[in-house]
Amino acid sequence: MSEKIAIIGSGSWGTALAQVLADNNHDVLVWGRNMSEVVDIRDYHKNTLYFNDLILNENIKASINIESIKGYDYILLAVPTAAVESICEELNYVLDAPVTIINVAKGFHPTTHQLLSDVIKTTVEAKYLKAVVSLIGPSHAENVVLRQHTAVNSVSDNEQAAKDVQFMFSNDYFRVYRTTDVIGAQIGVAIKNIIAVASGIAEGLNLGDNARAALITRGLAEMSRFGVSHGGLPETFIGLCGVGDLVVTASSFHSRNFQAGLQIGEEDSAKRFLETNTKTVEGIHAAKVVHELSIEENISMPITEQVYKIVYENKKPSLAIEELMMRDLKQESI
Repeated sequence: MSEKIAIIGSGSWGTALAQVLADNNHDVLVWGRNMSEVVDIRDYHKNTLYFNDLILNENIKASINIESIKGYDYILLAVPTAAVESICEELNYVLDAPVTIINVAKGFHPTTHQLLSDVIKTTVEAKYLKAVVSLIGPSHAENVVLRQHTAVNSVSDNEQAAKDVQFMFSNDYFRVYRTTDVIGAQIGVAIKNIIAVASGIAEGLNLGDNARAALITRGLAEMSRFGVSHGGLPETFIGLCGVGDLVVTASSFHSRNFQAGLQIGEEDSAKRFLETNTKTVEGIHAAKVVHELSIEENISMPITEQVYKIVYENKKPSLAIEELMMRDLKQESI
């Protein structure tokens, strides 16, 4: 069955997911604020800024007029975490019928610390909202747009909505599982960004494969500890939204979080990166939220704490690594 899906955001991930949906013969519209990106997609079937000369599915439509999303049954939010609330506020003035909102951002509200599904539910007026689904897991747009094999999760407390999104996106290169653990799944994909920054720092400091393996593994322990304490299911953290997303984000040069950490590690300082960076690096923002919550709730998060101090207190990464290694010895556990 063909569905009508409007994608908010003409960046790399929005474009890659538009191609998945168009490949599945759905009616897909990409809305963006950047005229050059919209024209590139609409008229030339490219998104040159992100994918060079790669030719996209020619059935993808694009518009710079927000009113064009009216009449679509699904709205997919492919925007940075910090923009989710403002986009949802804007939707209240555009929508004229209830929709299912699919969120693909990974993070927390920067001030209220809410999960993004809760941000959407509290911002979009109830009369315009059928359900909220998160489409999240180990996925880089650069792979998906090339139709390379990928598996992610459709996450919702509305199981039918999760199932509908699962079938809408699934094909021979993009496989979707589903889960109702909205807390654990969203916490997993947010915290892995912090650990990815730390992994990049370790790479930048030339600490070797052993160090990065240990850091990623203990990062998984932090993710699980924090997630379970907030009501997530333990098994979620050994799935796609836990270890799966952690592995790809903490080890791939496609990852903005890993790349950010790499520069910080190479310079043994976050100062220049913070002064010159123009990209959204979700792990930087998540580190502040998770660090603050872990202190309030007395949850041990040593890697997150050191990433926070590197980024927000100008601590030398080499010193942070030394302090992690010299912590009191203990039995391994989560």
